[in-house]
Amino acid sequence: MKTPVTVLGLGAMGTALAQAFLAAGHPTTVWNRTPGRSPELEGAIRATTAAEAVAASPLVVVCLLIDTTVRETLEGIDVTGRVIVNLTNGTPDQARSLEAAVPGAAYLDGGIMAVPAMIGGPHAFILYSGDTAAYERHQADLAVLARPLYVGADAGLAALYDIALLSAMYGMFGGAQHALALVHSAKIPAVEFTEQLLVPWVTAMLGSLPQMAADLDQPSERGAAGSNLAMQAAAYHNLLDTAVAQGVDPMLLVPMGALLQKAVASGHGDEDLAALIRLLG
Repeated sequence: MKTPVTVLGLGAMGTALAQAFLAAGHPTTVWNRTPGRSPELEGAIRATTAAEAVAASPLVVVCLLIDTTVRETLEGIDVTGRVIVNLTNGTPDQARSLEAAVPGAAYLDGGIMAVPAMIGGPHAFILYSGDTAAYERHQADLAVLARPLYVGADAGLAALYDIALLSAMYGMFGGAQHALALVHSAKIPAVEFTEQLLVPWVTAMLGSLPQMAADLDQPSERGAAGSNLAMQAAAYHNLLDTAVAQGVDPMLLVPMGALLQKAVASGHGDEDLAALIRLLG
């Protein structure tokens, strides 16, 4: 028999998680904070309270809106002997604090790197951190949701990885959105620009990331392989001036310009973009 599972929270993502467990044959108990606002899930057992839902299964997956909601939901519930898997987006400190707030339970924190439609498919993955034995015991159960990737016993690590990846995504999309705003301001067809130039350019630039990471792990004395920071800082105002002239708000680009100027002022003008990482912290 497959491991019985409880899913707390039936928003779009929670529903997708419950559906994946049901499709894989897991006895699945579900609970939603707002009764009547969740979709029908054929084969699921609906609990009337969170306590009833937690008591129903040894594996309890939590997918609610924010950390505060998770704490309010679990407060006062006996979780002894349960494995609590919190897939609610949060911070590393929130994950560590929540682990301490569920004594008697094994705690895993998770970061879902997927949208709901990807759950149960081949391209989604979920980061996990926390109780190693609990992860090993339920790795196969969790694999029905997405490819599981365990990143360490520190409960805060999954959230750190998650936030790091999301930060890269938002930064990339921010630059791309600024680029599209520029071409749109000149009535250039956005689809043609994106397919023929933007995607190939961004893809090619991503190839420099492994070297940046290598330089961060093992600093070298080599100078910039291409344009050094002094050259880039000197020309960066052209990006901002063009945006203003085209009626595009340069707010997404201003912070990078300030960081370039800081790097040059700090004596890193002959280095490349990898030097900026250390200036951030």
